Amino acid sequence: MLLGARQDDWDRHWTDFAARATQNPAQAMRRRIIDSLLEVGDGPARVLDIGCGQGDLLAEMHIRHPRAELHGIDCSRHGVEAAREKVPHGTFAQRDLMASGDPPAERAAWATHAVCSEVLEHLDEPQALLTNARAYLARGCRLVVTVPGGPMSAFDRHIGHRRHFTVDALWQMLEASGFAVERVMGLGFPFFNLYRLVVISRGERLVGDLSAGSGAPQPRSFPARIAMGAFRPLLALPQPRGRRGWQVVAVARRET
Repeated sequence: MLLGARQDDWDRHWTDFAARATQNPAQAMRRRIIDSLLEVGDGPARVLDIGCGQGDLLAEMHIRHPRAELHGIDCSRHGVEAAREKVPHGTFAQRDLMASGDPPAERAAWATHAVCSEVLEHLDEPQALLTNARAYLARGCRLVVTVPGGPMSAFDRHIGHRRHFTVDALWQMLEASGFAVERVMGLGFPFFNLYRLVVISRGERLVGDLSAGSGAPQPRSFPARIAMGAFRPLLALPQPRGRRGWQVVAVARRET
């Protein structure tokens, strides 16, 4: 994850919640959506994960697209180290894209495909990250962005969400950051919305449900385990596209 003006402890976050994040059915849903929209194909490609966390997305990318080169950027040392272990075929760098500056020469205009998933909501100035990230993308690079929509939960606030997005707000931000927007949509109605309502209803208790404890991949509490198990097959279904879903997803390109 990448930083905003308010400093979040992402090393602590990945220590506390890494195992749970891997098992989260919403994360699995996002990875499937991203892969379908990124259109990497079977040929050579260079995929950049902006805010790669512990590398779950790129690990799945390697399985689906073994010929693709993979690179992840994150501000968390712990996240980058975990990603390197999880995805030995990829390369990873600890870097804060909220800070201005050119990318390393070997990464300038490098990516043919890029992802920024569940990152912008954590930032005080998300447009700055999108603007700075453009330097890593080749002309014509396809970018897929995911952000949360709908109401914010207590757990969202606990992990540092500053805002949630509407379809229109994300479209405008991408355009203001210099991207040509192909489409922005709200996915996941009704099942993802229902999943989010369960998360919201759990309130502050969800923080304890999902904290690391022994590091086992299953949540501590019985209600959290039941919810994850019940929604896993529902979120594995194709997600309807429109404006009502609370998973907001955009496809854009760097044209200049």
